[in-house]
Amino acid sequence: MGLFLEFHLIQNFAPSNLNRDDTGAPKDAIFGGQRRARVSSQCFKRAIRLAASEHELIPVAHRGVRTKKLRSLLLERLTNRDAEEAAGKIEVALGAAGLKLKDDGKTEYLLFLGENEINGFAALIEQHWEELAAGGDKKSKKDAKASLPLEVVKKAKSLLDGGKAVDVALFGRMLADMPEANRDAACQVAHAISTHRVERDFDYFTAVDDMGGPEESGAGMIGQVEFNSATLYRYAVLDVRKLLSNLQSDRDLTLAALEAFAQAMVRAIPTGKQNSFAAHNAPEFVGVCLRHEAPLNLANAFEKPVAPRPDKSLTGQSVERLAEYEGKLSSYYAASTDQWACLDLTGGWPAEKGGQLPSLAALAGWVRESVASELEA
Repeated sequence: MGLFLEFHLIQNFAPSNLNRDDTGAPKDAIFGGQRRARVSSQCFKRAIRLAASEHELIPVAHRGVRTKKLRSLLLERLTNRDAEEAAGKIEVALGAAGLKLKDDGKTEYLLFLGENEINGFAALIEQHWEELAAGGDKKSKKDAKASLPLEVVKKAKSLLDGGKAVDVALFGRMLADMPEANRDAACQVAHAISTHRVERDFDYFTAVDDMGGPEESGAGMIGQVEFNSATLYRYAVLDVRKLLSNLQSDRDLTLAALEAFAQAMVRAIPTGKQNSFAAHNAPEFVGVCLRHEAPLNLANAFEKPVAPRPDKSLTGQSVERLAEYEGKLSSYYAASTDQWACLDLTGGWPAEKGGQLPSLAALAGWVRESVASELEA
C-alpha cells in the first residue's frame, strides 16, 4: 500500500512580483480558460530549501548544495595542502568519479550534492594523496586518471550516493552522463496558481537625484515594473517510502526530514522583488493529508475561478471551495483510512475533515507522529 503525504495551502500574497518570466513580468498561466497568477515549482522548491536552512530545520551534514564550484568547495576543505597541487589532485579524483572540470575550474553543469558527498571527496583526496598524481597538460591528466588504482576509482564512484542529504532525497537529481548517480525525487511540487482570475498591474516609478541642483528638474531615473496580487493554491506530495529509500533506510532521519519539510513548506516565500514589495504573507490555510491510495491534487476545485464578493474574502471562499471539492473527489478515489490535519485562519474548513491544530509546530509534530505510526504498522 502506498503512503503519500500531501500539503494543500491557500496563501494570499499582497501586490508582488515573486517569480518573473524572461520579460520581467510575473509568471502566469491559462487555467479553466482564465488567466491565473503562477509561481513555478522550481521557485517554491528553492524557497523551501532556503527556509529549511534559514530556520536550521535540517543539520548542515544532511543538506545539499547546488553548484558548479565543487573544486572551490574542496579546496576550502584542503587548506592544509598546497592550493595548486591540491587543485590538480581534485581534478583527478573527480575525473575518477566521472565528473569533469572545465578550463575555468567549474564543473560542466550544476551539481546537486550532499555535504557528506563533498566531505567524502575531500577525505578520499587526503587518504590517497600520493596516488592522485596530476600532470600539467591534458594528456598527462588523462594518463593520471587511467593509472589510478581500481580501489580508488571504486571509492570515488561510490561517493555519489546522495550522502543522506534531505533536499537531494526530496527533490532528486539527474546527471545525464552518470545515471548511476541519479536520484528520483520523493517529493513533487506543483506550480502554484491563483484560485481566481488575475490581471497584471504596472508600477510607474521615479527616483530623485539627491544631489540635484535647483536648475535640474525632473527625475534622475524613471521606469516601470509589473506586478499582481493573488490568492494561490499550493500543492506538494511526498512519497514517504521513496524518501525512506533515498535516505538509505534511515528511519529517524526520514521522520526528521518530514517534520522539517512541513515547517519549510509553510514558511517558504519566494524572494523575487521583495525589496520593492515586501510580500511576506503567511498562508491562511494549511491542510495536510496522509493518503494511502494515490495522490490527489485539488487544483480542479478552482477550474471555475473564485469570484470576488464584498462579504467574503477570496481566501475564505477558496478554502470552502477546496473542502467541497475534496469531499466530492475523496468519495470516489480516497481510502477510508486517509487522515487530515490543518491550520485554518478562515474558518472555512469543516471540523469533521480533520483536527484544527494550534500552531505550525503542532502540525509538523502531527506529521512526524502520524507517519511514524504508519511505518511501524
